[in-house]
Amino acid sequence: MAWWSRLLGRGGAASPGSAAGAPSPRAERGESSAHMAEFARTRVGVEAYLEPATNDTGLTLLLIATDGEWTRRRVPDARTARQFAQDLAMPFYDVNFTGYPQRMRDYNARQRAEEKARRRR
Repeated sequence: MAWWSRLLGRGGAASPGSAAGAPSPRAERGESSAHMAEFARTRVGVEAYLEPATNDTGLTLLLIATDGEWTRRRVPDARTARQFAQDLAMPFYDVNFTGYPQRMRDYNARQRAEEKARRRR
């Protein structure tokens, strides 16, 4: 559905009908890589989890810190994800085999509770 991507301005290279100056797929990968490297550098005990592709997203790499804070970005393939984790010397897991760590669920629950408390005020 290339027409949908052009309509929303998500095309790789600028194409007729797309937003001028939209980042290329290569630039997006660089930004994702930089974001994840910064996340790993500024958090303690970060581990990498490979998530399978879904109907909505492609293959993703999830980084989870010791406190449960997390970030997720798309990756082109499992080999690239594993190499990224290896380059940053972090443990690498496949969610299909390990599941999600409890600390991530606890972090999400804390965030929901804090948001709910903020809305009440």
